[in-house]
Amino acid sequence: MAIEVKAITRRYLYNGVTLPDIPGMEPKEVRDVYSAQYPELVSAEIELGGVVNGVQEVTFKRAVGTKG
Repeated sequence: MAIEVKAITRRYLYNGVTLPDIPGMEPKEVRDVYSAQYPELVSAEIELGGVVNGVQEVTFKRAVGTKG
């Protein structure tokens, strides 16, 4: 039995927008980079989806709560 190694591609999703992956960075670091463009990502939660056909979906969800 031969073992085959395949690269996993990450797809970042936020508010209906697909954001490009930044190779070599962890999801938290990618969130921090995109928070300059989307300030609400600063407190967003990161949800890691399963791997389907070599693609893993990472979803940024805005934190729900009240200020103060």
